Amino acid sequence: MLCLLIIFGAISWVNALPSAATCSNSLPKPNVPGAIVTSLTASVVRDYAVNITGESNNWPGQNITGLGFCQVNVSLTHPGTGDHVNNQVWLPLTGWNGIFLGVGGGGYVAGSWSSLAPAVERGYAAVSTDAGHAQNNSGDATSWALVSEGDVNQNLLLDFASRSIHDMTVLGKAVTTSFYGSSPKYAYWQGCSTGGRQGLMEAQMYPNDYDGIVASAPAINWNDFTPAQQWPYTVMNNEHYSPPQCEFDAVNAAAVAACDHLDGLQDGIIAAPGLCKFDPSSLVGKNYTCDTDGTTRRFSSKAATVVKKIWQGPTAANGTALWYGILPGTNFSSLAPTETFSNGTTVAEPFGISDSWFRDFLFKDANYNTSNITYAEFPGLIRQSHVEYDSIMGTMNANLSTFRAAGGKMITWQGLADNLIMPNGTMEYFSRVKALDQNVTDFYRVFFAPGVGHCGGGGSGPIPDDTLMALRKWVENGTAPEVLPGSSGFKVNGTIRHQNLCLYPLVSKYNGKGDPTSASSFTCAKNF
Repeated sequence: MLCLLIIFGAISWVNALPSAATCSNSLPKPNVPGAIVTSLTASVVRDYAVNITGESNNWPGQNITGLGFCQVNVSLTHPGTGDHVNNQVWLPLTGWNGIFLGVGGGGYVAGSWSSLAPAVERGYAAVSTDAGHAQNNSGDATSWALVSEGDVNQNLLLDFASRSIHDMTVLGKAVTTSFYGSSPKYAYWQGCSTGGRQGLMEAQMYPNDYDGIVASAPAINWNDFTPAQQWPYTVMNNEHYSPPQCEFDAVNAAAVAACDHLDGLQDGIIAAPGLCKFDPSSLVGKNYTCDTDGTTRRFSSKAATVVKKIWQGPTAANGTALWYGILPGTNFSSLAPTETFSNGTTVAEPFGISDSWFRDFLFKDANYNTSNITYAEFPGLIRQSHVEYDSIMGTMNANLSTFRAAGGKMITWQGLADNLIMPNGTMEYFSRVKALDQNVTDFYRVFFAPGVGHCGGGGSGPIPDDTLMALRKWVENGTAPEVLPGSSGFKVNGTIRHQNLCLYPLVSKYNGKGDPTSASSFTCAKNF
């Protein structure tokens, strides 16, 4: 029996729960078209505890204790592939809100079991998958990418790209219905990065799976942005100069000093990176203090060249842009990591996810030395990435008409200081969706967070307080979000800063006189 409650303006369905005895291996195996369910086991878990640090699938880090749920393990295979995909459905023993939630992964990990805990604590029946490979290395696909040298495991790549996400949704809904004796009233997806790409893939390929999708910092345009992630490493190798991280940090500090004011508020954030014209060449020959050891050093022309090329993004020999770079003010250490040794020598290191893509999926050789890639080779590798993998990994289809016709709603948010996935790529995707449907905001809305890093990591800008609840209000009672209320863990004079994220392409503009820690001091405007 379902009881309807109205809580804080959002609809909540509270189900009369079965007893813990219902959580048993006698739960019927779900029917998953195209797959064979090889096993189903269920057991009661009590007093589950996990400490989740940092943002996790759009929820803040937290220490969870005393959680009770029915854990259902469902394994399946796709005939003729030899794959073995594990899925887990966690079902609250008390307080189920009547809603089903799919939870995404990150990097090369399709999902994780511990990421289900925040969902269950909030009353959701939740599901995740391993897509047929281990969950322990999000930055490297080498353990599963190749059947043998030169032969990509296309079946596991398909599982990772889309198939397992749809399968887990089908089986998750079926298990939830069997356990509670009634179907979920609504189904939602929530994920960031790879989880964001998975959400967009669901909207594109399986538009009836979810009523609403939170697809944050989505790893779409995979065959453009993943090579672009490798570009900084290629630049440092081709320029024969790898700046120590403190030199990168000093360049960023100078960029912030030059461009912080462009949004009308000096707060240590470049909120208008598109207006920032700072040229790192202006620093050449000037001294800076290395923040790691306190030494005084001098900016080099080589460092200026490296930074300009990284900000510019990959280009062809004729100067044609092939994709975007990270924006000024964004931390360099993720995509341009370097290591400085005791003798003062600094060397470039590759970013794991993109390096694995090049080694495993483009060169099809797990031991390939990617430091040898030249500027001349780079455009051809991007073309190869498109030719071989657009159909399976691209997630670039801008035609969301079937998702819209199904009544689906979707929200994307991303930090403007995203240190892994270029915000301009998300803007471009939204523009392509809008080109096909001028009324795109009737079903798909995008928001950008100034000064925020990847999936809320790093930076001092505002992170959305509860994107999923904003989506629920839109789906369940028709209240479309004009802003996403946000707050920052970075305090200003001991006060938590609050600021709304504005509906793109609007920007959050300071009114020039109000309390900079108050959301009421900002207005959504067409420009700064």
